[in-house]
Amino acid sequence: MTQVSTATPLETPPTRTVTVRKRFGGVQFMHAYTWLIILWLVLPIFVMILFGFNNPSGRYNQTWQGFTLKWYRELFALDDLTSALVLSLVIAVAASIVSTALGTGIGYALGRYQFRGSGSMNLIMFATMSSPELVMGASLLTLFVSLGIGLGPVTITIAHVMFSISFVATVIRARVITLDRSIEEAAADLGANAWTTFWKVTFPIILPAVFSGFMLAFALSVDDFVVTNFTAGTSITFPLWIWGATRVGLPPQVNVMGTLIFATGVLIAVITNIRSRPKKQKI
Repeated sequence: MTQVSTATPLETPPTRTVTVRKRFGGVQFMHAYTWLIILWLVLPIFVMILFGFNNPSGRYNQTWQGFTLKWYRELFALDDLTSALVLSLVIAVAASIVSTALGTGIGYALGRYQFRGSGSMNLIMFATMSSPELVMGASLLTLFVSLGIGLGPVTITIAHVMFSISFVATVIRARVITLDRSIEEAAADLGANAWTTFWKVTFPIILPAVFSGFMLAFALSVDDFVVTNFTAGTSITFPLWIWGATRVGLPPQVNVMGTLIFATGVLIAVITNIRSRPKKQKI
C-alpha cells in the first residue's frame, strides 16, 4: 500500500516591515549649514534685485510700495550717477589690465624659480593683501601729496593697481606651481626657445588663471571705497557716489546698476565654468 504523507508544509513566518530612521548626522548637518550660509550671503543681493523693481513715492527706497520697470528704462536718467559708474568702469579696466600684466610676471617667477628675495616678495604680497585698506589709503595719500601729484583718476588707478597686483600674482603662482614641466621640456626638445615655449605652451595653460586674476582685480577695483576715498580728490566713483547719496536717499537706479553688474559677473562665471569642463570625446 502506498502511504500518503500527511505532513503539512512549513509555514513561512509573516514578514515584518522594519522602518529605518535616518539620523541627522554630521553630513546632513554640514549640508544644511552650508545652505544656510549661502542663503545668508545672497539675501542682500536678493533685496537689492527686488528693490530695483520698487516704485517709491519719495527719495528713500526702503519700503516696498509697488512693482515697476520704469527704473530700467530710466537707468541713465541721473547724469552724476552715470558719470560715476563710467569712471569706475574705466578705472577698473585700466587697473585690471596693468595689475594682470605685472601680477602674471610676478606670479610666474615666484611659482617657477627660487631666487634671492623670493621669500621677501611672498611676504610683501601677503602683507599687502592682509593689511587694512585704511593703512594703504593713508600711506598712498601721503606719497602722492609728498610728490606733489594731484589727486584724481590717475592716482585712483595707481592705488588700485597697488593692491590688485598681489591678488593676481597669488592666483598665477598657485597655477604655475601645479604646472607639469615635462610639457615645456618636450617643447624645448622639439626646438622651441624659451620665449616660444612660454607663449605657445605655458601661457595657454595658465590662461584661465590669468583671466581669473583679471576678473578678481576688476571686482576689487569696482568695489573699492576706502583706498579710493583717500586718493580720489574731487573725482567721484560709483562707490563714492553711493556713499554721498545715502544722506538724501538712494535712487532705485543704484539697485538696478548693482543688479546688472551682479548679473554680468554671474554670466561670465557660468560661461567660464562651461568652457572649462572637459569635452566628451566622440568614439
